[in-house]
Amino acid sequence: MQRNPGSQNRPPGVAAPENSPNKSASPSRAVHEQVGTFWDMLGIRIVFMAVCVAAGFHFRPFSVSPESGAATGFLFGLAVILFELRLRHASLRRLIGAAVGSILGLLGAYLTSLILTHTIMPESTRSFFSLAAFLVMAYIGLILGANKGDMLNLQALGGLFGSERSLKHSFKVLDTSVIIDGRVADIADAQFLDGTVIIPQFVLHELQLVADSADPLKRQRGRRGLEVLQRIQKMAHLEVQIADDDFLQIPEVDLKLIELAKRYDAKIVTNDFNLNKVAALQGIEILNVNQLANALKPVVLPGETMRVFILREGKEYNQGVAYLDDGTMVVVDGARKMINKTIDITVTSVHQTTAGKMIFGRYDERGEQQTPRGAAQSAPHAESSPAPRANEGATPGGERPARPLYPDTGRS
Repeated sequence: MQRNPGSQNRPPGVAAPENSPNKSASPSRAVHEQVGTFWDMLGIRIVFMAVCVAAGFHFRPFSVSPESGAATGFLFGLAVILFELRLRHASLRRLIGAAVGSILGLLGAYLTSLILTHTIMPESTRSFFSLAAFLVMAYIGLILGANKGDMLNLQALGGLFGSERSLKHSFKVLDTSVIIDGRVADIADAQFLDGTVIIPQFVLHELQLVADSADPLKRQRGRRGLEVLQRIQKMAHLEVQIADDDFLQIPEVDLKLIELAKRYDAKIVTNDFNLNKVAALQGIEILNVNQLANALKPVVLPGETMRVFILREGKEYNQGVAYLDDGTMVVVDGARKMINKTIDITVTSVHQTTAGKMIFGRYDERGEQQTPRGAAQSAPHAESSPAPRANEGATPGGERPARPLYPDTGRS
């Protein structure tokens, strides 16, 4: 059954106007905040570049002309800004680890240079080895400290960096299968998905290949996935980020998603069973849409009475099969003669399988024949009214409409 990603359970003209003022106010506020932050950072970077150009013009490094010195200062400032942009994606623990590692590396290089001063090697050779020791030790300390920074426990510092814990799992990576499925847009619209949604570039490429496929079914699925991404991108409470990170040495898209989740310390949103198992083995947290859908299915206990529409014959003798609104199969004993009719059954057992939940029930024909006198008097009125159609099983609110007590024997 295909799903409409729009307002599925929303009465027309009721819920949409109530949410429209909030939706219109939230994007404007977010845009003003983003613009203010952008202009503040741009102003700071322009001032920094001007200082670097002025310093290069005045001091003339490497004894060059003032114009060449200004160009050198401009290139230096540009390199620093690019380095700062890359550092913004690093976590606080990695930054602290890199700083501690570089300081320890410089301390080790200083002690090495002190040892070199007591040697008899020439001054030029000793200066070369001292400079090489400073560069190598600082680089090794910086890289190792950044890689081992995730092992730091910032909560042991008395809550000084307590906000880092709340930002730990604020990234969610979307898989191709969950984008094509479309239900993630409804989940995000209900604000059960927050933080920053990361869409990898290789996932967009795979989605584009599906949308350009020669198979009409695949092409339709790919285009629906692109429409789902556009819908998610317009949500005010989500920040959508297109990640250019790629792993050329890894050909499989699933393994690329796992490596990307490790790099951003993110969760993977998917409905792929195999990806769920592989990522769980590597310690990656998964948000499985299928598991969420199974958890939201109504709980039915043995002994309860429910009304179902018998759709077809079952495999065993005198069995009928019905389906709930969420697709759950209901196997009813004694309902073979009630195909294409809506009946009341008694739930006998509920079984949870790998494919989903199955409900087993029993239809008691004697219970249908024992009719109260008031219901018998109202039966002619029920016969005069038009019989409900078979597909009108439930209202959007979950309450089922009243039906005649006696099944319509004319509809078989």
